[in-house]
Amino acid sequence: MAELQSIITCRECGHSENEKMPTDACQWFYECKSCGVVMAPKKGDCCVYCSYGTVPCPPIQGGASCC
Repeated sequence: MAELQSIITCRECGHSENEKMPTDACQWFYECKSCGVVMAPKKGDCCVYCSYGTVPCPPIQGGASCC
C-alpha cells in the first residue's frame, strides 16, 4: 500500500507543509500556503510531489509510470 502523506517544501520561501497526496490523479500544481507561489513539477517529473515532496506520488511508489 502506498504512503499517502508527503511533506512538500516551497521552492521559493522554504515553507513545508504535510499534505495528503491524491491516489487517482497526479497533482501538477501546488500553491504554497505561506507565500502563495504556484509550483509546477520540475522537468522530467510527473507531479509536484515527485519534485518537491519527501515521498513520491502513489503511482511512482508502486513502480508504475505516473499519469
